[in-house]
Amino acid sequence: MSKTTPDDLEAVRAVVGALEGFDTKAQERILRWAQEKLGLVAPGLASSPPAQPPIAALGHSQLPHAPTTGASDIKSFVEKKRPTSDTQFAATIAYYYRFEAPPELRKESIGASDLQEACRQVGRSRIRYPVQTLVNAHGQGLLDRGEPGAYSINTVGENLVAVALPSDGTTPAKKREKKSKKPKARK
Repeated sequence: MSKTTPDDLEAVRAVVGALEGFDTKAQERILRWAQEKLGLVAPGLASSPPAQPPIAALGHSQLPHAPTTGASDIKSFVEKKRPTSDTQFAATIAYYYRFEAPPELRKESIGASDLQEACRQVGRSRIRYPVQTLVNAHGQGLLDRGEPGAYSINTVGENLVAVALPSDGTTPAKKREKKSKKPKARK
């Protein structure tokens, strides 16, 4: 059995074909997740604009640079996403600083002081124990730990902020009420 060498251009065609039905933001998120899954994302690369691949030569449009959601500052971004808990707020802030903030403010990870400063900027009540909030967000799988006290958004947190949190003016789904336990009838 002869082993054939993988064809780079055929792989590019397959990737482009798989992404064609998605909007630009979704394409970039999927590519970022694929890079992370393959271990190709080096620290600092996720926030820099990607180099344009030679896809145009194949007759496909080039993949654009990462667009923002239109939120010009942290306050409007948080208002758009409307996190309902402190851990969702922490994930939203980590996402903002990694992907949505102006280039000079972007950072790979956040700490307790970043969380408190974000509360001040958005007009939210200060979080009583910001370190514990970050630990809880990590425990829920929304953030990854980095250096001591530093947490960065991961793919689960990205998915929460980019896809699940309200951004179209709808209200978040209400929690189901627990059924009240009826006392058992005595015989």
